[in-house]
Amino acid sequence: MACYAMTGGATGIGAALREQLVADGHQLISVDIKAGDVIADLSTPEGREAAVAGVRERAPEAGLDGLIVCAGLPPVAPLAKIAAVNYFGAVAVAEGLKDLVAKRRGTVLLVSSNSAPMMPAETPFVQACLGGDEAEAIRALEEANHGQVGYAGSKRALTMWMRRNVVDWAKAGVRLNAVAPGITQTPLMQEVMSNAEYKEAMTQFADTVPWGGTAEPAQIASVMRFMLSEDAGFVCGAVFFVDGGSDAMLRPDSF
Repeated sequence: MACYAMTGGATGIGAALREQLVADGHQLISVDIKAGDVIADLSTPEGREAAVAGVRERAPEAGLDGLIVCAGLPPVAPLAKIAAVNYFGAVAVAEGLKDLVAKRRGTVLLVSSNSAPMMPAETPFVQACLGGDEAEAIRALEEANHGQVGYAGSKRALTMWMRRNVVDWAKAGVRLNAVAPGITQTPLMQEVMSNAEYKEAMTQFADTVPWGGTAEPAQIASVMRFMLSEDAGFVCGAVFFVDGGSDAMLRPDSF
């Protein structure tokens, strides 16, 4: 069976995917700030180093079949932490464990969002992320002073980073892909829905989902499990929207 590592495996989509992978008989090394095999805070350089080191200590000598970068913060989190975890923490862990995944010609799967395309690539915060300047990214985000800029912008930057690295990583033996969930019933989403600033807008958006309703974590996890599997062995650079048709509704001519 396969061996995977995952950040953000304690709750929500990560917990659902962990349950599915373990049920299939796979080994999983979980990294989380609260509960996991490796406890690490991805908002700090030290925490990122600890996450990578902790996975390396537990991974088989033959390497990892996959890495799932699932840890993330919602728009109601402190602005600096959104930037630090959603983009810089994600990239640091992916880059830090790339060689272990390459040993097995495996996959690195990122969690983006269907809100990513809503944030223009030219946004200063997005450009600062892609430039690798964490201090400047935080400064730009604090100047924008809006959590949704941080959330959608960090997911936009992460998805662009993925697409820009697909060729080099594929040549190194790593498939890079991303899943882009829509509104999903997770503890983080409950935080957003309980926030007065976001509740009305999120409720209205949820009401427009073409398929109707909102996703359960297991529905997102099932798509991720396919993307990790050998059945998706020729998929590189894909962004799988799992959002009940919302992205197609908003961007019918973009794909």
